[in-house]
This record gives sequence, structure tokens and C-alpha cells, in this order.
Amino acid sequence: MTTYHLIDDAGFGGINRMLDHLTTALAETAGTHEIVRVKRGQLSPPRLADAEQIVSHLSVCWKNMPLMTALRARYANTPLVHVEHSYCERFVAAEVENRDRFETLLSAAYALFDKIVAVSAEQGEWLGRKFVSRNHLAVVSPCVRLDEFFALEDRRPTEKIVIGALGRFDRQKGFDILIEGLLLSGRQDVELRLYGSGSEEAQLKARAGTDPRIKFCGFAKSPAAAMADCDLIAMPSRYEPYGLVALEAMAAGRPVAASLADGLSGHVRNGGFGVGDNSPEGWARFLQAFEINTFRRGAVSLRERAKEAEQVFAERWLRLLGDLKDQSPRYQMAA
Repeated sequence: MTTYHLIDDAGFGGINRMLDHLTTALAETAGTHEIVRVKRGQLSPPRLADAEQIVSHLSVCWKNMPLMTALRARYANTPLVHVEHSYCERFVAAEVENRDRFETLLSAAYALFDKIVAVSAEQGEWLGRKFVSRNHLAVVSPCVRLDEFFALEDRRPTEKIVIGALGRFDRQKGFDILIEGLLLSGRQDVELRLYGSGSEEAQLKARAGTDPRIKFCGFAKSPAAAMADCDLIAMPSRYEPYGLVALEAMAAGRPVAASLADGLSGHVRNGGFGVGDNSPEGWARFLQAFEINTFRRGAVSLRERAKEAEQVFAERWLRLLGDLKDQSPRYQMAA
């Protein structure tokens, strides 16, 4: 019997890296796990004859509702799980105009599954308050292979303090806020390195202008290699269900400064520094005042917390899959 993971995202993002790690981490203790790629908007689900349970990592959108409905119908006697990677409370505040329509979509989609998995406690609190009963909700924060990050040496002091920002260049990540914050700051011993690409790259470069403190380093094929040259990782996201970069930075022993958006507030409680005013002025105040040596002293404890997160990730997936085996699907068909 096999656990199948369905995904409609072909990019080299956190979801795919998490799935690669998950299928390896659980291979010896939780049977066979296979990743099945589907096309967003396709009408029929794949045929999975030996499915013990099916885990959806699909985008919840109107285009995918026929696929999700057909999945439930075809596998009425198979436990179905959906992991919500995308939506969170501040996403709604920032991006959703018609909230009634959006909430109808999520309620209808989530009702098709036996379990909904939140990727952070903060996202889970929102889902439980708005869409999902507590007994149908689980929280399992993502993890990826962290060996390369653990292997990095602690950063040694240099003349310049290098602040790294890694991720897609789009509005969600808030890199425009970070750039404007640095421009407002008079601090000259700081260099900001932005690793990524995306639709807002031209706008971000225009905001940065010719300021020599700001470097665009392109897409980081190895996030660990990028972090090796950084003293601090900045995450000014406007919304963030979890924030995998924060976990990677902790494994690398690099301090994290982040907004308090959604799942990032959990990383702040776990050892990060919270920039409560996620505005250019707020980041300017932080950049002007922070003392990097104070942050460096916490490198060991950051790595320890990342190791704990790695263990908890596997344990919670094992518990979730074990619980599903012991319960009947909500939509089990009569014999």
C-alpha cells in the first residue's frame, strides 16, 4: 500500500523540496510514499489503485474544484488529507477583495477531505476559527533536508554586515519594504544581498537605484551557499503561512529578523527577532540600531531549535498517518 502526494506546482520551491524530504524521511517507518504531479485544472484525478491514503498539496482555487470533487468521489473509501500551503489570515487582508466568495471556496474544498493540515500554529488557529473543526485539523510545520545548513561554519566578523533576503521577487515577500528601510537608514556598514527572481525584479532594482549597499545576486540554486556569506537573514513578508527560509537560517546558525506576519511570529518566538512595525520606517529603525554580535551569540541555540523542528516534522507526519489508518473516512461508502 502506498501514500500518494498530489501536487500541481512544478517549481523548485519549498513545497517540492519539502515533499522530497518527506518521502525520504518516512520511507523506513511509514511505508511507500510517491509524488504524483497533476495539471492544475485537470478534470479527472489519477488512478491510484493501491492507495492507502492520499495527501493533496494542490492549490485551492475554483479551477481545481472539479479535480478535488472527482478525487473525493473516486476515492470515497480512502482517507484524504489536504495540506494548506498558501492561505493565511494576512493573505486575506492583503489580497482578497471578495471575501464571501473566497470563504465559500475554502469551505467547500476543505469539506471534501478527512483532515486539513496547517503548516504553522498561527495558520491553524485561523483555519480552526474560520473553516475547519478542531478534530479535522492538524498542524505539521514543513521541513527540508537541512544537512547543508547544519554543515555551515559560524559566520566570522567582517568589516561589513551582510544581510541576506531569499525568495521570490513578488509583493508577498516585502523586499520593497526592506530596500526602502535600508535607504532610509544612514548605516553604512551594512550590505543587503537579495537572492531570487520574479515579476517585481525590475521594480525592486528601480527602488534600489545606485545605492552601493544593495546587491542583486540572482536565483540561489543553493540557499545554504547563499547563507554562508550572510550574517543575518531578513524576512519582511506581508503574509507568510510558515516561512521555510527562517528554519533554514536557524539550521545555518544565522539570526533571523522578520515581520510578525502569520507563521513568522512562530519563528520569532523560537529565537528570531521580530520587527513589529513591518514598514520602511520600522526596518530603518531596526537596521540603524541592531548589534550583530548580540545575535551571533545565539547561533548554537538556533541550530538546536532547527534540529528539534526536523524531529517534530517526522513525528507529526507519522502520528497523522497512523491516526488516519485507525479511523474511517468521513465519506466511506456503504457496502
